[in-house]
Amino acid sequence: MRVLVTGGAGFSGSWVIRHLINSVQDCEVINLDLLTYAGNLENLVDVDQSPRYQFVHGDIRDAGLVDALMAKADACIHTAAETHVDRSITGPLVFTETNVLGTQTLLEASRRHQVRKFVMVSTDEVYGSLQLGNSDQFTESTPLKPNSPYAASKAAADLLTMSYFKTYNLPVCITRCGNNYGPYQYPEKLIPFFILKLLQNEPVPVYGDGLNVRDWIYVADHAAAVVDVLMKSQPGEVYNIGANNQRNNLEITQLLLSLLGKPQDFVTYVPDRPGHDRRYALSTQKIREALGWSPKHDFEQALQETVQWYQTNTAWISHVQERQHRENIAPGAAWLSKGS
Repeated sequence: MRVLVTGGAGFSGSWVIRHLINSVQDCEVINLDLLTYAGNLENLVDVDQSPRYQFVHGDIRDAGLVDALMAKADACIHTAAETHVDRSITGPLVFTETNVLGTQTLLEASRRHQVRKFVMVSTDEVYGSLQLGNSDQFTESTPLKPNSPYAASKAAADLLTMSYFKTYNLPVCITRCGNNYGPYQYPEKLIPFFILKLLQNEPVPVYGDGLNVRDWIYVADHAAAVVDVLMKSQPGEVYNIGANNQRNNLEITQLLLSLLGKPQDFVTYVPDRPGHDRRYALSTQKIREALGWSPKHDFEQALQETVQWYQTNTAWISHVQERQHRENIAPGAAWLSKGS
């Protein structure tokens, strides 16, 4: 089987490729990535010499290139996306262009070349927000109600994807995952951003009251679930992926302070971002029962190992920071670049 993975130099995509190469016998991978600010070929140093791996530098909106690559592929796992909510608030257009139009380009090429499976990697943010203090969870039948430009662009891509199943009988599946963490995550997301700030003895900025809840999952568990969906699922299905590990941002912050031996006064509170969803929680009963998947990593142990990875892999961090400086990329949340 030859699988086209889009965005494979990014965080989630690189872990999907790693799992395909290491766990799926005779699987060949084509990695299509534009290498925008969060794309990093150093994320794949442990597999990029495999004869079953090929990298192609290009844009998922390039219809000619996508068509040529899809003609060689048996399946597609679509992880490429603009993903950072803060950036979508300050610059939403690129999210529509990449997440919606890019997905449309891939779907059309998949239809023309009759791929055996198209897996759309999406997010729990398409469901909107749950209230604090109750036990409600998002299921695969929860109506889409996105609250940020990022989430709306992913919801639009999900709807396009399912329309190709209904209209053209394209064998698609959609995965919707909670917040990922682990090695190689670009340091604009909460956990690596805070780790690097604390390693530099700098305070960490917590939005609002810090009580916003997310469902956290180790990235290797997410990658394994995506590959299970590719290999085992029935077309036309949606699968939530989560570890039933709901923690608020202040809890995550306090764990990181403890792991890095920093005092509580390293926490600073900053104004909340617009439209900040209060709580996410995923029911994963469907994927557990239908595909036999379950997460393998304990949260606190995997978080400790993640912290140790960022402490140890100073060359990777240095290269990311050098690129941020060279390309004038804000190192974290969008408000940071405005001096808030």
